[in-house]
Amino acid sequence: MQQREALQQCEALDEGCLLLPVRRVREDALPENLDYADSGCDIWKRCLTCPLPRCRHDEPGGARQLFLRERDREIARLYRGDGVRIDDLARRFGISRRSVFRSLRRGTSKRLSVRQAGRAS
Repeated sequence: MQQREALQQCEALDEGCLLLPVRRVREDALPENLDYADSGCDIWKRCLTCPLPRCRHDEPGGARQLFLRERDREIARLYRGDGVRIDDLARRFGISRRSVFRSLRRGTSKRLSVRQAGRAS
């Protein structure tokens, strides 16, 4: 209806008007029309105050992947920075020696891929 009126006004003025289609927005897409219950999850009681860098539901691998990534960073920092031995790391984190080596390898392969990408550009 509004487009028709605008077209009639353009014709009455005898000018070339450019009319763009009017897109309607779904009512439930507007934040003011959405009832959001901040119920949180099993990790934190409220989504909006959660300490995780990304929501566990948005992260591939879920919360476990978030925690493993943080654990791997800590293992790498202790091993490379403080010189903590592999056996001590395994005991401290309650994992096997092999898991410590895997953790260190994951961190190294990520750093290498970032370095190689930097060289390519």
